[in-house]
Amino acid sequence: MNYNLIYKNLKLAKGYIIKEEMNKITKQALINSAGTVLYVIAVALFMYYGTLIKIGRSNSILVPIALLLLFVLSASVTGYLMLSKPAQMYLDGKKKEALSLLTKTIIFFGIFTVVALGLLVAFTR
Repeated sequence: MNYNLIYKNLKLAKGYIIKEEMNKITKQALINSAGTVLYVIAVALFMYYGTLIKIGRSNSILVPIALLLLFVLSASVTGYLMLSKPAQMYLDGKKKEALSLLTKTIIFFGIFTVVALGLLVAFTR
């Protein structure tokens, strides 16, 4: 029996499985960060168009309460979108994959942020 050939095939299969897992992690990171961006856009649209239809234009204690509630809700939603899957993976014992997912999610979110800032600079001149 040729053990070298079996070893090489197992090594190739292991490399393919690891590569496939990394592709899944990259896709999940992109989905996580894109979902967060979509949520931020939705909140920004609400805040922008809310002022146009006079939501929150009063001298009432309800305005700061509503803004603080929106802030806490946003922290909860973005925390869930960015951290829930990596935390679940970490608790399942997949520590390297969890760190990779979290890192890639932050990198993708950073790229989205840089693009948004670039658009802001480009269209406000």
